[in-house]
Amino acid sequence: MATPDSCDVAHGVVSAEAGTRVLVAVFATPVAEFLLRYGADLGYQTVLLEPERARVGQPGAKVVTHVPDLGGHADVVVTDHHRAELGPVLRDVLKARPRWVGVMGNPRHAAPHIAALRGLGVDDAAIESVHRPIGLNIGSRTPAEIAVATLAGLIADRNGKPGGFEF
Repeated sequence: MATPDSCDVAHGVVSAEAGTRVLVAVFATPVAEFLLRYGADLGYQTVLLEPERARVGQPGAKVVTHVPDLGGHADVVVTDHHRAELGPVLRDVLKARPRWVGVMGNPRHAAPHIAALRGLGVDDAAIESVHRPIGLNIGSRTPAEIAVATLAGLIADRNGKPGGFEF
């Protein structure tokens, strides 16, 4: 079967790949809302992982309180690195073996997930597999912009591309 021409996909003649792509946003935040909304538009099955169900407003995605089976094809984005549950939730995410894991945060500040995971006995190789910073460097400031940059980075990574304007 021939691969559809990219112009046909862009013009809606054929659908872009969908199916096994899963996007898990960890913690209910404004960025998570945009990630899940835009992720669904991009063909991802979307999941919000929020241990505290009371924090979830009107979900636009499936909501879970514990790490689901990620089956090696999920992209996981931790949207709040200040939560007390960061270490245990991220440890459980890593045990579920997703395709990609990233934690939002300013690269000029210490990454709190590293100390949290080390304190839980997570090995260095697993800790080093967590991406930070995440997304394309487009100067994002708002939750919507951060979501766009993050999703663009995930698409580039999934497609084996560097992102940005290099072709």
